[in-house]
Order: sequence, then structure tokens, then C-alpha cells
Amino acid sequence: MSTFGKRLRECREAKKFSQQNLGALMHTTYTVIGKYERDETKPSIEVAGKLAKVLDTTVGHLMGETDTSNVLKDPAMLKRLNDLNALPDPDKDGILYALDGLLRDAKARQTYGR
Repeated sequence: MSTFGKRLRECREAKKFSQQNLGALMHTTYTVIGKYERDETKPSIEVAGKLAKVLDTTVGHLMGETDTSNVLKDPAMLKRLNDLNALPDPDKDGILYALDGLLRDAKARQTYGR
């Protein structure tokens, strides 16, 4: 199981940032970034959010809640999901039913090359 520090390091290296580069972007020192990566200390939720934004990922990914670093990073998609969530349950259920059908059809086309 990956720790916060391991995931932070993976994301930092994927962006080709040194600890010093990331520290400068975060207005802190490379030693603080190193402590996060070694799991010697944990950032506040505000700092974790800023780290996620700078590293183009999510706090959920850094915390190990998701295995994909780009889940729900698309602001337009996130807005759609929030709009959907705000609807009454019958409307939400109908939209999700239709969406499930569309997704099933798209996956079938991918699988069978149509």
C-alpha cells in the first residue's frame, strides 16, 4: 500500500520537479517536502490541496483513496456531476439510467470495432 509520501514523490517525479522546485512552488523548503515524502510529517489539508493542484492530481490520490491520479480533475465534468447530484432522486435516477445505457453502447462499440 502506497503512503502519502510515496504518492507525493511519484507525482513530483512525474512532473519532473525536484524537491527544491516543488518547495519553491509551495513557498516552503525542500526539507519540508522531503519530510512529507518520508512520511515524517503530514501536511495540513490546505497544504495537501495546494500540493495536489501544483502536481495536477487530487488529494484523494495523494491520500491513497484512488489509484488514478487524474480522477475528476476535469472542471467541466466535476460541474456536471455536482449539477447531477443536486437534482431530485427521480431525475437523477433517470439520467443515470440513460447514461449507463450510453456507456454500455460505447463500450460495446469499442470492443467490437463498430
